[in-house]
Amino acid sequence: MSNLQSNFNQKIDYVFKVVLIGDSAVGKSQLLSRFTRNEFSLDSKATIGVEFQTKTLVIDQKAIKAQIWDTAGQERYRAVTSAYYRGAVGAMLVYDMTKRQTFDHITRWLEELRAHADKNIVIMLIGNKSDLGSLRVVPTEDAKEFAQMENLFFMETSALEATNVEAAFNTILTEIYRVISRKALIANEETDSGGSSSLLKGTKIVVPGQEPQPATSGCCRS
Repeated sequence: MSNLQSNFNQKIDYVFKVVLIGDSAVGKSQLLSRFTRNEFSLDSKATIGVEFQTKTLVIDQKAIKAQIWDTAGQERYRAVTSAYYRGAVGAMLVYDMTKRQTFDHITRWLEELRAHADKNIVIMLIGNKSDLGSLRVVPTEDAKEFAQMENLFFMETSALEATNVEAAFNTILTEIYRVISRKALIANEETDSGGSSSLLKGTKIVVPGQEPQPATSGCCRS
């Protein structure tokens, strides 16, 4: 694995775009900062528009560059919706477990995601701020039930204490890799047998060297 890590700059096997969505102030930017830089800011300001950061990791001996996009949760920024979701192969729906309305709004965010994103996108529901257990108003069972009903992955996290943040991102990125690998295998088998590789249609993979530019500056590579 160390050899792979030393060759990251020379060879990236996949670039996966993952979007973070949810109401304002649920901790999307803090989750992003914790995963990509292992940082948490107590003086965090609301995100304006869209920005992304990257982190490279190894999955199944492949170098995966995760391109994590963060967007403002306020309604006035919804004009960026279509461009924000374009090319995304993963999404994290984030709510604040101490604020019920942020969980209640997840249904609307999920509808918007499914209306604009690829139908094969991998989605994870994230209940953030688990460190504030005494202030919890969204029971874990409610979130689990919703996730099962909508066929979503689910995990509770704390960006402040770094609880489950790495695990959540690794889980969604590993599942994306499995989906992409499975589709590529099926396509190859169909091509070998003279069939059509139509199953790959709708799967949008960002090709290294042709990555979209961020809407704002501040891209950071770990």
